[in-house]
Amino acid sequence: MLKRQFYIKIWEELASEKSMVFIAGPRQAGKTTLSKLISLSFANNYYFNWDIAEHRTLFFSNPAFFEGLKRKDSSIPLIILDEIHKYKDWKNYLKGIYDQFHESYKFIVSGSGRLDIYQKGGDSLAGRYYMFHLFPFTIAELGRRNISIEAFLKNPLYISMEYVKKHKEIWNALSNLSGFPEPYLSDRAATYKRWSNIYSHQLIREDIRDIVDIKSITDMETLYLLLPSKIGSPLSVQPLSNDLKASYNTVRNWLNVFERFFLIFSIPTWTEKITRAIQKEKKIYLWDIPRIKEPSARFENMVALELYRAVSLWNDMGYGNFSLHFIKNKEKQEVDFLLANNREPFLLIEAKMTDERPSKSLLIFQRALNIPAVQLISGGDGYRIVSNDKNKVLIAPAYQWLSQLP
Repeated sequence: MLKRQFYIKIWEELASEKSMVFIAGPRQAGKTTLSKLISLSFANNYYFNWDIAEHRTLFFSNPAFFEGLKRKDSSIPLIILDEIHKYKDWKNYLKGIYDQFHESYKFIVSGSGRLDIYQKGGDSLAGRYYMFHLFPFTIAELGRRNISIEAFLKNPLYISMEYVKKHKEIWNALSNLSGFPEPYLSDRAATYKRWSNIYSHQLIREDIRDIVDIKSITDMETLYLLLPSKIGSPLSVQPLSNDLKASYNTVRNWLNVFERFFLIFSIPTWTEKITRAIQKEKKIYLWDIPRIKEPSARFENMVALELYRAVSLWNDMGYGNFSLHFIKNKEKQEVDFLLANNREPFLLIEAKMTDERPSKSLLIFQRALNIPAVQLISGGDGYRIVSNDKNKVLIAPAYQWLSQLP
């Protein structure tokens, strides 16, 4: 079993300042496992799961049920509240126990919905917790070559070619099995296929149906099955609406639900200093990457997930106000990704399966923005740096450069 030290360190830093820490992320990404790994460092710990009937019964008989914990010593206990957001008044409940117990307990609150926007209404929890996102396995976590955020921002074109063979093996496994722990750790294609077939079906028909008022679950499932062929290009909702014989707003709402429950994620366009940039389109990507059969689209989705993980955790840790975008203009020139901090772009990234020459669009937008650029390719054991006026473009294997992302 992988110890997930990558995320335990994040929790330790956040928990040193706040007694309540939220862990959000996709279903079956390992939130419960991570919480229990963290609990091993506490002599006194208590695990509560809203999905377990006996636990709910205990909760309703005594909302401060954790006070019944039989302690082994005088150290502060850790209380894990798993899926507590399924309780209708969860925000007020957490506010109450924080206000009463934050000096004498530590709390982990975990859930597969977006805990920050899961429900409207109720008293604000602002200032009472920190939150971070747990991702399925990524090359940055498994490669264990991360540099500091300060070093990365100072020189995003830095790359080391250590452990190439190891990183390529990990990258191929992530491509074929996904980064979700169960199929990845099985190392078997058949296990992945069984897992993937069940995963989205259960998520849509259980988690989503129970929380969101969806009239046509079958049509929603069909929409999800159509999405793998849409990866890599800005998403147009109208053709999907036509295919499903559903209204534009209905399909758009379903996509928002998919994002809320971590079936997909999206990135917006970047328009500043870009002549004739498209304005409002988004690109969507899947968390379950092997569903995508087209190799270049799957490769782009893998790069997108690694970058999305990085940006999400940098923001969770308070390193800045980072964002991930793509660029496209009305002449159909496009760069797959742009990283920005406080609305200031600092790096362009293009994902190309095999092309070792910088793409023309990458060079054009680099000259417009005057920032470094990286072109990530799917193979190779070396890298190149080429000039574009005063700027540089790094051309390197994706698994090497991405493995060092902080």
